[in-house]
Amino acid sequence: MKIAMAGKGGVGKTSLTAWLADRLARNGKDVWMVDADTALSLGQASGLSPEALPVPLIRRGDLIRERIHAGGFLDLNPDVGDLPESLAVDIPIAGPVAPDVTTGRKRLLVMGAVTNAGGGCACDANALLKALLAHVVMERDAWVLVDLEAGVEHLGRGTAAHVNGLVVVSEPSMRSLQTGAEVGRMARDLGVANQVLVLNRHENGVPPALDGLPDRRVSIPPLPGLMGRQMTDASVLGLPETAMVDKLMDGLLDMLARGQSAAS
Repeated sequence: MKIAMAGKGGVGKTSLTAWLADRLARNGKDVWMVDADTALSLGQASGLSPEALPVPLIRRGDLIRERIHAGGFLDLNPDVGDLPESLAVDIPIAGPVAPDVTTGRKRLLVMGAVTNAGGGCACDANALLKALLAHVVMERDAWVLVDLEAGVEHLGRGTAAHVNGLVVVSEPSMRSLQTGAEVGRMARDLGVANQVLVLNRHENGVPPALDGLPDRRVSIPPLPGLMGRQMTDASVLGLPETAMVDKLMDGLLDMLARGQSAAS
């Protein structure tokens, strides 16, 4: 299954991606984690030290020139089949594993933002990033979790057709929900109808019925264990609330699976 996470900045997309990936791997699934957000914090949220993080693909000028300008011509459809294995780093599993389960593998690809507003033309880098994302989503026979920016610009129409579900992440605030509604509308225009709203740090109240906001939702309450460590540890794994988070992730995955079945 291929799942994209999107929403306003700072709402918890990266935390959710890290929680889902760890839960899946502890249940025996192989997972590709794609960090396509500007903040590039998925590795640290998953327990990697800053020193262990790979250089984002967006900053690999040597590789961009090699693949996009091979033979002296501009190639907007580069061969990227070998890049996931060569660029990815393994992420350790953090949560508890059942005795009878053989754990899966978590691998992280750090891409960076496709758009480069205000920083000059990034056409070459964009072409390589989009080609790599399309390859991972469309060709890899494994779970793929993509941590997106606020929009869905990373997902071209062909790539979006292979995304099985979109998780719109929001805080319980009007600005955040309005961004989520816009993301939901954009994704539906690309053909991604299987959507779930995750309300992060949500204690009570029903979200407004905004056009574009997914009808199905999961609420994640404030997590004291996470808030207590945020000033000293970038990882969101291994929390005192892990059992509760696991249950919420199972519910989210079940909603997405049922939505995928209904669309088939």
